[in-house]
Parts: sequence; C-alpha cells; structure tokens
Amino acid sequence: MTKKFKITHPFKRTVLLSIGMIIMAIGVAFSIKAELGTSSISSVPYVTSVISGLSVGVTTIIINCLFIIAQILILRKRYNWFQLLQLPAVVLFGVMIDVAGIMLKPIPVSNYFEQWVLCIIGILLVGFGVSLEVMANFVTTPGEGLVLAICKVTPIKFGNMKVIFDVILVCMAIVLSLAFLHRLDGVREGTVASAIFVGLISKLFTQPLKKLKTRFA
Repeated sequence: MTKKFKITHPFKRTVLLSIGMIIMAIGVAFSIKAELGTSSISSVPYVTSVISGLSVGVTTIIINCLFIIAQILILRKRYNWFQLLQLPAVVLFGVMIDVAGIMLKPIPVSNYFEQWVLCIIGILLVGFGVSLEVMANFVTTPGEGLVLAICKVTPIKFGNMKVIFDVILVCMAIVLSLAFLHRLDGVREGTVASAIFVGLISKLFTQPLKKLKTRFA
C-alpha cells in the first residue's frame, strides 16, 4: 500500500477523494470495455450486472452497500460512524462507472491488441485513482473497510486478509457466472493483470504525488 499523506483540510480531502473515485470509475469502465475481465473488486458487480440486467454502476452501489452493512454487523459498537461517508463516495463511484461506460461506447474494439490497450489504460487509471484515494486519507472504500473490520476481530493481518478477500470475490464471480450464465464472464487475463499491477502502479505514483503534498495540506 502506498504511503499515506496527511491532508488536514476536510474540503481538500473530500475533493481529492472524489477525484480519485472518479478516475478509478473511469478505469473500471475501460476494463469493462476491453472485455478481458475486470478487477477483483469489480468482478462480482460486473457478473451480477450481466445476470440481472442492471447497470454495473447500480450493482456496484448495491454490493458496496452490503459491504458497509457487513462492517457494521462485524464491528457493532466499535464501528466508526464517520465511515458512513463511504456511502456517498460509492454512489459517486457507481454513477461515474455508468457515465464513463456510456462515453466509451463509441470506441471501436476489433481485435485482441486493442482490447489490451483499453485494459492497460484501465489498470493505469485505477492505480492512479487508488493513489489519490490513499493520499486523501479520508474514508476507506467499502471493500477495504470490510477487510479492516475483519482484521479488527481476527488475528489475520491486513495484507493477508486483502488477498483472501480478493480471491473470494473472484471465486464468487466465477461461480455466479457459470451457474447463471453458463459461461465464464468478467474474470479473464485482465483480472490477473489488474491484481498484479494496480498496486505496483499505485506505488509508482507515490513520488509525483509527494510534490503535490504541500499544495493540498
């Protein structure tokens, strides 16, 4: 995980978080357009979108709301109610996935190489968005918040739990896809590439973002 920068002004932190969520959403839209598989955190929303006919943005909001509820049930009195700000953040995220998806519709994709170009753009954007989210240090994403909640009530370290959580999501997407669609959808080589490179790309953006620290602090 990239190093967190401390930004004290709430408005600036909110703006930075919002920009990060929007960039991440555009990155997810690029991954969906590429049709090479989405990131682990978007795999279940994507598959449930295909199954239900709802947009990916809507299923993203619904599933992340379930993550928030799960955090509350796990932590109970220990739950920090400030983290309910995850809700408007994820609504913005879901809406922007759909908006970006509409904007990307006219882009033609005719071969495997072009699919990978879109997939790589998506991975880069998600990695950059994650860097901005971490730099904002405001609220966590619902998925990350759920992992942190589990870590608070179990002896499992965050890094290990994050890997377990991502694997569970991918497995759920595979099972749902095979059970309801009778084919594998939403989990492909792009999913593997995202799992490997998003974190690395996020770290690469750390140094350039350090130069912006004094402007936002």
